[in-house]
Amino acid sequence: MKSGRSSSGGKPSTPPGSSRAATDAALSTVFREEAGKLTAALVRFLGDFDLGEELVQEAVVSALEHWPKEGIPDRPGAWLMTTARRKALDHLRRDANYNRKLSLLVGSPVSEVAGESDDRLRLIFTCCHPALAREAQLALTLRAVIGLTTAEIARAFLTTESTIAQRIVRAKRKIVESGIPYRVPEGHELTNRLDEVLAVLYLAFNEGYLATAGEAAARWDLANDAEWLARLLVRLMPDEPEPHGLLALMRLHLARAGSRFDAEGGLVLLRDQDRWRWDRGAIADAGRLLDQAAAMGRPGPYQLQGAIAACHAMAGSWAETPWPEILILYERLLEYWPTPVVRLNRAIAIRNAMGPAPALRELELLQSALDGYHLYHATRAEVLRDLGRPDEARAADQRALELTTNPAERALLEQRLG
Repeated sequence: MKSGRSSSGGKPSTPPGSSRAATDAALSTVFREEAGKLTAALVRFLGDFDLGEELVQEAVVSALEHWPKEGIPDRPGAWLMTTARRKALDHLRRDANYNRKLSLLVGSPVSEVAGESDDRLRLIFTCCHPALAREAQLALTLRAVIGLTTAEIARAFLTTESTIAQRIVRAKRKIVESGIPYRVPEGHELTNRLDEVLAVLYLAFNEGYLATAGEAAARWDLANDAEWLARLLVRLMPDEPEPHGLLALMRLHLARAGSRFDAEGGLVLLRDQDRWRWDRGAIADAGRLLDQAAAMGRPGPYQLQGAIAACHAMAGSWAETPWPEILILYERLLEYWPTPVVRLNRAIAIRNAMGPAPALRELELLQSALDGYHLYHATRAEVLRDLGRPDEARAADQRALELTTNPAERALLEQRLG
């Protein structure tokens, strides 16, 4: 990314005087795409996590002030970086290490600062330092690197916004107090942090694949970003099987992205998708990744999820889906992740492999753990319809509708209720 000819980063891509709503929407998109990269680049040069994040936020505020009057620049990321660098100079003048940091900041062109492909990977590993609690690692990385809001992270963890906010504040304070270095670790350190890094990329991809908030049903920029970082991780750790499994899982889901929504933006369930529209090249690539992972002889949860997705992707039709095999894979996945959400997915496999009655028995055991999770109630509604209990199914769909804000999911549930 190169700097523009002026403070606006080049000629405006929207005319001056654009509406505030249009500017806000454009800025929101730019922030999602650029915030993690800009924060990572600034942290690398300044060595200050809080300051890097603060400068990006200040640059966004400046954009809100200038873009409605001057137009949105054609390289908004470069504009934000240039603005953040200028604000960094102001901060550094009050810093005892001003000369050293200033030489680093001024001596590197914007293209280098914003274009380092592994900066976000460095920042992820910094956020996933073992000195931080695991919940804090995940929350901080999703906020600083991926750009999720506190509310989105809270929904991903099925907890409250205040809880997530406290985790993020504590994690940032710990980084400063402990002097945690900003780098990709080596040797055993790298392996020890791998689980947390994989978890962050997995959660980020899930949020992109089916958004929990906002007007868009999916955030493909976020999903593709997570897939790109997973590719970097595979190159960084070629002898670790789980990054291969996660990358395969992402590619299998992205392979059918074009068939997940209809022309009106409505959600198309897997059983109803047009399999001719699936990307067979991506499916084959994912299969090779899973084969490479299996050859290493160390199975894990992401490989198992990749194998489950491969069972769906390689079936010629919904009727040909190998549900008994999928159920076995879920049984193995529970050995690694004995979570209520995995048990919910296992119940779906039970429904298709063994029938609705045993599936409902499994679902009833999950009610207290997943009562606030919309997919639990949507799944229960389908099972109840299978059992000829339409009134209870309708109540379950209504509960699911109350719990989701995703427009495509809401449209599907409203159609069922209607």
